[in-house]
Amino acid sequence: MTTTGARGATPRQYLTRSDVARLFEVSPATVARWTREGKLPFVLTLGGQRRYARDQIAALIERSRESRPEEPVRH
Repeated sequence: MTTTGARGATPRQYLTRSDVARLFEVSPATVARWTREGKLPFVLTLGGQRRYARDQIAALIERSRESRPEEPVRH
């Protein structure tokens, strides 16, 4: 789903709950819980469905990777 904003602005792309779940490698139910807990920003469509801005989700994924400690190397 893509929407356009102000004239000349880059269109914003939105993801479904399943798309977000795939990116975070979790279940769609986990995405729904994170949304209820206020951990994921979203917009509501006219039909009442939640959509997640691709750029905001990408930033959250990047931050989660930066804060995740590296796994020790096992020999």
